[in-house]
Amino acid sequence: MMMSGKKNTGWNLSNSYTELPDMFYTRQEAKPVRSPQAVVLNRELAEQLGLDAEALRSEENLAVLAGNGLPPGAEPLAQAYAGHQFGYFTMLGDGRALLLGEQTAPSGERYDIQLKGSGRTPYSRGGDGRAVLGPMLREYIISEAMHGLRIPTTRSLAVVTTGELVVREQELRGAVLTRVASSHVRVGTFQYAAQYGTASDVRALADYVIGRHYAELAGPDAAADEHGRYLALLRAVIRRQAELIAKWQLVGFVHGVMNTDNMTLSGETIDYGPCAFIDAYDPATVFSSIDSGGRYAYGNQPKVGAWNLARLAESLLSLLHEDTGEAVKLAERELTVFHDHFQAVWLQGMRGKLGLFGEQPEDEALIQRLLELMQLHQADFTNTFLALTFGRLEEPKMAGTPEWASWLEQWETRLAAQEESREASRQLMLSSNPAVIPRNHLVEEALEAAVERDDYTVMHRLLSIWSEPYAHTEEQAKYIVSPPACDRPYRTFCGT
Repeated sequence: MMMSGKKNTGWNLSNSYTELPDMFYTRQEAKPVRSPQAVVLNRELAEQLGLDAEALRSEENLAVLAGNGLPPGAEPLAQAYAGHQFGYFTMLGDGRALLLGEQTAPSGERYDIQLKGSGRTPYSRGGDGRAVLGPMLREYIISEAMHGLRIPTTRSLAVVTTGELVVREQELRGAVLTRVASSHVRVGTFQYAAQYGTASDVRALADYVIGRHYAELAGPDAAADEHGRYLALLRAVIRRQAELIAKWQLVGFVHGVMNTDNMTLSGETIDYGPCAFIDAYDPATVFSSIDSGGRYAYGNQPKVGAWNLARLAESLLSLLHEDTGEAVKLAERELTVFHDHFQAVWLQGMRGKLGLFGEQPEDEALIQRLLELMQLHQADFTNTFLALTFGRLEEPKMAGTPEWASWLEQWETRLAAQEESREASRQLMLSSNPAVIPRNHLVEEALEAAVERDDYTVMHRLLSIWSEPYAHTEEQAKYIVSPPACDRPYRTFCGT
């Protein structure tokens, strides 16, 4: 049902996705819930979207956030897509989410407004289409923390409890998350079009993505021929994903489920199911309970990103050249750019974390040696760089060893050779090394308090601490402590 519009909330929705061929979506209304209650609302994001945060708490808008009503201009739909999940191709789609429309913000930017946990769709594959409170709060927490870390990400506008129980291994409280994204077009969307549609469908989707995310490819400086434009699209997506994954690596973020349906064409992080942050540095770190083979381990993320992009390239072949063999050659040439661009962005980020200006041939070896020492001594990733930033050289676990002394000497030599002052290096390190990250044990404390005791104060306090992670305040210093020792590894689960 439509809202009555009694309050001027600021909804300004359009529906460009419905201009794509019908195969890409199914029009669908949310299934109403019994007793919705807003438990968290993102005021800052609401204002960015041009929405009145107070009006969002009204009965009419609570109905919208729960799926019991529609804002003006909404045309709800479930998106169709496919994807490789742990290397195996399958048909997918929004099995528990609905796109309400695209909100045009005061800045002129357009954002998808999606409800997650809003009920069954034709793509539910036997599921109930619902979500439970804990995982929805987890996505809210981590996505907002990632935004604070200056990493492109979907964001969370609100979490609403439904007043209903959802049956999993036990009965759990139901909830609906309002997710905000530049769009929800995925690598898996292109795979779906290539597998089940025609070359015309793939072209329509590519044109849509260019118009929405890469307008420069359709402007006066765009490639003169059609094939060149789509090759440029592939190139641009490759670069964005290389930059995104490099930023993940620089803060120790482990996505946990890098299936092709979880890689967006906009270059935003999406899907915060089994994600977590590394404490002790180890490239083999895996948190997801279902990733028994380590496919999506921290150190594998760049390789998986490249693999996913190869699947995108396969889906675009019909647009790259009339001759398939030539199209493959063109795609392969572009895919080689991923590693080089990733490495360049990652190295530049690591130089920043060490206060290094410019580029010197020995920088990569210096960085790799530090990481080797951190892994050998199980040193905390975030805190090691904080110790270097603040001159607390006795804190890292490798302190006191000849190897650490040797590395520090090489680092000092590199710092001394650059023209920039030590204070300039320190400022660079302060802006490159977060004072705080969403420590896994702190996230769990916040979720336990909210889910088990309806206490959201822990969550809000941590969100405040994580909102400006490069501020390096006295209050933040209380939250840099590594988690207490445990004889069992931390495990996360795909949120449902």
